[in-house]
Amino acid sequence: MRLRGTFWYGSLIVMSTGLTIAVCGAGQTDKAQAATAEAVGRAVAKQGARVICGGLGGVMAAACRGAKSAGGTTIGILPGLDPRDANEWVDIPIVTGLAEGRNLLIIYNANGIIALPGGNGTLSEIAFALKTNTPVIDFGGWNVPGMIPATDSPKAVVTQLLKKIESRGGGR
Repeated sequence: MRLRGTFWYGSLIVMSTGLTIAVCGAGQTDKAQAATAEAVGRAVAKQGARVICGGLGGVMAAACRGAKSAGGTTIGILPGLDPRDANEWVDIPIVTGLAEGRNLLIIYNANGIIALPGGNGTLSEIAFALKTNTPVIDFGGWNVPGMIPATDSPKAVVTQLLKKIESRGGGR
């Protein structure tokens, strides 16, 4: 089921129960990065958590595709005002009209973040996560102080992040 429309306030209801994991990375990827992002999204969904992302292409589309393949729920926080801009695997497109400013909304609505390789947009998400004390796993070679170094596989990275979230009481 794909919901359409603006869910600015409705998103708070949608995300009020259960865990939501942000998968952040490049808007354009090669096949290897896409396969990794898809495996991360699948692992998140298999653990019963939702995937939240920027809702467009590259890592975002691959993570959503992976989550959907495992029966998960996906949320896309979009930069523009048209929910049709979301990739085809986004269940809940949330329009913002904020361009890159949406990155803060992604982080505010996530219990934890998995950062894959990316550019300045991903770096801003990492910075917002660190600033808001949201656990962020480095699965992209960022080497930013304060990030949690990743283990070796998508499944292990998701397990590692969920354990960190649980150790903090399960919430934000």
